[in-house]
Amino acid sequence: LLFRSWHRGIRETDLVLGRLADAHMADLSDADLDTYERLLDTVPDHDLYVWVTGEAPVPDAQRSDLLDRIIRFHNSGDR
Repeated sequence: LLFRSWHRGIRETDLVLGRLADAHMADLSDADLDTYERLLDTVPDHDLYVWVTGEAPVPDAQRSDLLDRIIRFHNSGDR
């Protein structure tokens, strides 16, 4: 998952997910890791990026505690 976080396809998403993974991958529960893997498998880079940056709202079907955590991490400046 760490490798996949840094190699998504578009650099902007790599930076968002790679930095989060470096900082918090070890802290994630098994359930969070499952959610994270599903996110990597199903959400296109562009969609994820515009949700994290606030350019587009997160659809209810995609909202999760983990995605909220990714958004907070990105917006906290811990980049």
